[in-house]
Amino acid sequence: MFEQLEMAPADAILGLTEAFKKDKSPHKINLGVGVYKDAHGETPVLPSVRLAAERVLAAEKTKGYLPIVGDAEFGLLTRKLLLGEPGAAIESAGRARTAHTPGGTGALRVAADFIKRCLGDVMIWMSDPTWANHPAIFDAAGIETHSYPYYDAQNKSVAFSAMCEALKEAPRGDVVLLHACCHNPSGVDLDVEQWRVLAEILKERGLLPLVDFAYQGFGDGLEEDAVGLRILCESLDEILICSSYSKNFGLYRERCGALTVVGASDEAVSRAMSHVEKVVRSNYSNPPAHGGAIVTAILTDNELRAMWEKEVSEMRNRINGMRSLFVKSLKAAGVKQDFSFIEQQRGMFSFSGLTREQVTDLRAKHAIYIVGSGRINVAGMTEANMPALCAAIADVL
Repeated sequence: MFEQLEMAPADAILGLTEAFKKDKSPHKINLGVGVYKDAHGETPVLPSVRLAAERVLAAEKTKGYLPIVGDAEFGLLTRKLLLGEPGAAIESAGRARTAHTPGGTGALRVAADFIKRCLGDVMIWMSDPTWANHPAIFDAAGIETHSYPYYDAQNKSVAFSAMCEALKEAPRGDVVLLHACCHNPSGVDLDVEQWRVLAEILKERGLLPLVDFAYQGFGDGLEEDAVGLRILCESLDEILICSSYSKNFGLYRERCGALTVVGASDEAVSRAMSHVEKVVRSNYSNPPAHGGAIVTAILTDNELRAMWEKEVSEMRNRINGMRSLFVKSLKAAGVKQDFSFIEQQRGMFSFSGLTREQVTDLRAKHAIYIVGSGRINVAGMTEANMPALCAAIADVL
């Protein structure tokens, strides 16, 4: 039967990495896949993570399964990181529970299956553009997807009025997928006032927000990046939150994430989580322990937590430094086009404005790998590769 199958197309992003690995050019640059790189072009093991992992292994006494939704302490620490002090009332009322999932992608798939199982034939609305894997995840769960305007390419900003108008027309009971910060792929985020307006629209229209929070700490800070989510929690009774520890802890290969369910009451959340457990049980049964144990060890130790928070700041500052250097280096390379907007964007990604043809030329002529949409992983830039990168962009422009 397998001989009759046609080859499935390569993943738009991960497939790019495979092509990059096969490229023989000694000067090749990969700005496609969303992985943080340090000044040496490596994805580092954070010192706090290395220390925590050593402690976890030294103290480990069993390889027994975790509960279906994972360790309770991990869940509590996740909610505290996401919701902070404003979440204390939610926590004390028992209005939130967390399931430890295999990465943020796992959290999204569990959320998708939960939505299909419990809410029926609702639609999910996602930003235009959004992360390339978002539509695939919800399509696989059998959920119809629609988009709302988000990125204003001409003004390099959020198309907020158009976004609001579209969501005001969304049928009651539908789900709206939102990026908490560091919007992927545009790097353009909502401001505080826009979050407040959005919260009111969601409340009035009876829409359920599903917040993808993959980059906490990579925008303006751990607390600052959570402002939008916390505004939603102040206004709405029900929220689904998919968070990831891949970026801010560097736990990419540990696949450590979480789905947090916020409801109107302890009883309502208990009912919801009973269905989340059924979804998890029929999918991967229970989560991998190691990454969650590392996160728990760091967040419960004052010394390790202070070290980790400093490391997050250093990663964020390096990314923002690369944004500034990129803009300056493009000017130095003779590029007349204004790229100053890149300094105002946040997170690992930038919507560069490069066309598909220019992206193709960069790959063919200069061994520089960028997603076809023109999304650039700023975290893949270094002081060493910046001159060649900007000279190549100047050439294709």
